[in-house]
Amino acid sequence: MLVNLRNNLGNPVILFGFMLAAICFGFSEQPTFMLLLTIAQLIFIPAMIKMVVDLPRGGDVVIAAMMVAVTMLHWWTEGWTAIVLALIYVIYTVFIAIQGVKRFLQRGFTNIAEISIDIGLMYLFIGGLWFFAFIAKINTGFSPLITWLTAIHFHYSACLLAISIGLFGRIHQSRLFNWIFVVLWSGPFLVALGITFSKILEVFSVGLYIIAIYSLFILVLKTKLTAIQGLLLRISYGSLCITILWSILYALSNLLGHYSVGIPEMLKFHGVINGVFFGAVGVLSWAIAVPKTNHQPVQFPVSQIRGKLRQQNVPYPGLVDVLHDFVDTTALPPAIPHFYEQTEQYRLKASVKWRAWFKPFALIYQGFSRYIQQLNLPLSSQQIEMTGRIVKVDEQQDGRPAPRAWIRAIDKQTIFVAIYSKHTTNQTTYMNIALPLPFSTMIGVLYLYEENGRLHLTSAHNGDAGIYLAIHQFLFQLPLHEHFMITEKDETLTAVHKMRIFGLPFLQIDYQIEKK
Repeated sequence: MLVNLRNNLGNPVILFGFMLAAICFGFSEQPTFMLLLTIAQLIFIPAMIKMVVDLPRGGDVVIAAMMVAVTMLHWWTEGWTAIVLALIYVIYTVFIAIQGVKRFLQRGFTNIAEISIDIGLMYLFIGGLWFFAFIAKINTGFSPLITWLTAIHFHYSACLLAISIGLFGRIHQSRLFNWIFVVLWSGPFLVALGITFSKILEVFSVGLYIIAIYSLFILVLKTKLTAIQGLLLRISYGSLCITILWSILYALSNLLGHYSVGIPEMLKFHGVINGVFFGAVGVLSWAIAVPKTNHQPVQFPVSQIRGKLRQQNVPYPGLVDVLHDFVDTTALPPAIPHFYEQTEQYRLKASVKWRAWFKPFALIYQGFSRYIQQLNLPLSSQQIEMTGRIVKVDEQQDGRPAPRAWIRAIDKQTIFVAIYSKHTTNQTTYMNIALPLPFSTMIGVLYLYEENGRLHLTSAHNGDAGIYLAIHQFLFQLPLHEHFMITEKDETLTAVHKMRIFGLPFLQIDYQIEKK
């Protein structure tokens, strides 16, 4: 434990922050409450960042420069000097937000805990902008004090809390935790919108926030942690359960016009408790032992083809060589393996059904899809014939074994170009499908299984399965899932292709597949 504390809080840049914080507390000419933000800027947030991010070379220099600028602002508060110092702080927040973006691009919409940390790092930039607005005396439409309070809100309730929740999420996973994450992630924006536009929205968002905070505290109580870390983390989250009640009283005071709780009381009670118990105790709890990430980066081969496919005129008979490589075909009707292995012998009729809520987005995308000739689906649900051909793709150019492209068209207009291949991870063979896009490639990794004589292909499965976007060196998972179900009846195959985004169904394609 002592070794961890020394490593996490005793490294030179954090010790430098402690020293500057002591100078500010001892000699600052600013109001005492201003130190609540200063201590987060100099100690709490840098310490948490160092725990979760492997900063690039020069990262500590950026943090140290920020610390000097924040400290100087306690004495140089006017004119261009103050603006330049505040701008240095904004540059630092941009640097940290970029680390959050990089982390996200290396992983995508997977692993809620890591996404929470990413969001916390990005939120710091918003806090930095509000801090700059306060120092530069920019007219935000609010009083200078409210502008400062918004800055501290995004430092504590957004940045620090999101990172802390992410670290806790490395230890605990559940559906309740996922819901808490969504509420607390959106909470700072909802509260800010409520303060700006609607007192009712402010009360509602704070009420929702309270439910999430108390639910988080209950999860921490139920989660097995080491004795000291568990005690400190429960104190940290427990303090939020107390101070959040002050927030709802303040919001109700604004709504009812009876100011029993005002900003001075909020600063004395809400601010100090959050600074000492949530901030200081929370950082200390994680410094004792930083949970390791449970995210395992994917290692499967990715198509290197970007943009339009340079076709080869060498035909392939089917989408796969042998379907049995992917799934046990003994319980499947023979027509299903035959379709995948001899696809050129079949004709497809399709009915495309967009969900009503998604049609406006599909309409907007259609102009672009026609140009790139990819994912170029019609808006009409009328059954139409899809013609297609399968051609060989250069293995060296693609980077995957035995790639072949299935080029589908409607009325001679290309609608799909999908390059099929496969890969095996931990004795499971996946269908690895690439859809080239401008400067990128969408990758569908599908897990195959048989159930009641039907073949299922899904991206919603453990392991490598998922839908990804490859851009340069980044491969991140998209919030998309697809599921195919192929059945055989009276020598005719039918397939249902369903797609979801963020869990919401938005597209279904019904196929009728017959021999030519």
